[in-house]
Amino acid sequence: MQVDVGSIFEGKITGITKYGAFVQLPGGKTGMVHISEVSNEYVKEISDHLSDGDTVKVKVLAITDDGKVSLSIKRCLEPAADAPPPRRDSRPPQDRPRAPRAVGWQPKKQAPTDGLSFEDMMTRFKQSSNDRMSDLKRGVEQRRPRRGGGSSK
Repeated sequence: MQVDVGSIFEGKITGITKYGAFVQLPGGKTGMVHISEVSNEYVKEISDHLSDGDTVKVKVLAITDDGKVSLSIKRCLEPAADAPPPRRDSRPPQDRPRAPRAVGWQPKKQAPTDGLSFEDMMTRFKQSSNDRMSDLKRGVEQRRPRRGGGSSK
């Protein structure tokens, strides 16, 4: 029997570890169900949900280049009856708020340096650096508590 991604099989659990369970699939293949794919609920101990020899229904999630088969039990389960249905936005697409686009790092805009000599640019840099340092020092002094409980001004 061909094992393809998306296929659903019944298999027998052949081993349990802290991080998952190994399942024997038809055709002699073995796959692993990660602990996060066992149940829709939080699984602290996999042995509370599964044991060796159990027959389980699994869905093939992925097959790696080296032949490892990743399986899921929870993707074969029916949704819980008491679970709320997924929310849907009833507004038309043009009225829905758009998610902000992730913007990567952008360099700061540099002041125009047209026609400035190196010395002039260096003087400008030193002045802006001194201004920033004094702003930082002033901010630190305002946040630092004074000894004796007196006011900071």
